[in-house]
Amino acid sequence: MQNIRLRRLIIIAMLSGIATVLMKLNFPLPFIPPFLKIDFGEVPAVVALLALGPWAAIAVEFFKNFFYLILTGSITGVPVGEIANFVTGLLFLLPIHFIYRAVRSKKGLIGGLIAGTLTMAIGMTVLNYYVFLPMYTYFLGMEAYQGEQLIQFLVAGILPFNVMKGLAVTAVVLLLFQKMSDWFSRQHQQLQLTK
Repeated sequence: MQNIRLRRLIIIAMLSGIATVLMKLNFPLPFIPPFLKIDFGEVPAVVALLALGPWAAIAVEFFKNFFYLILTGSITGVPVGEIANFVTGLLFLLPIHFIYRAVRSKKGLIGGLIAGTLTMAIGMTVLNYYVFLPMYTYFLGMEAYQGEQLIQFLVAGILPFNVMKGLAVTAVVLLLFQKMSDWFSRQHQQLQLTK
């Protein structure tokens, strides 16, 4: 029992480290505002979700952003970007968990990834409108987007960015799932035995 717990902690730590590195390897997309950058930091969190369950995935998301903040610092003095990234990860992971738990197959995973992408894209568009863009405006002293300009930025920038990020992460996760499905099953069985 203790060995299994220790192994789980080691896997979470390793996945958090990999997620941090992947988050650092971010890149902008053409036709999207350049401060919005794609990264694959959610992939290890999905691996943790499939192998160890939702709490492990949330831990990977948290530590990824915590380590990233330590390595890079925050331009605002308040970790607005890291908080937004953590929330983005939760919006992506939770639908995957609920759908894959109900339909434990590749179809269930695909359904969860699609639902996660949509939830992330719509959720972050709404949260940017009400929470994160006002926080950036306040802490950075930037000129705020107003009215139609704000809606256009959200619809033409934030929404498609999160859809593209979700699709990119989905493609990588599905490739990994093909190669690692036996490992996911073994980890899940061991997890059930320790409950």
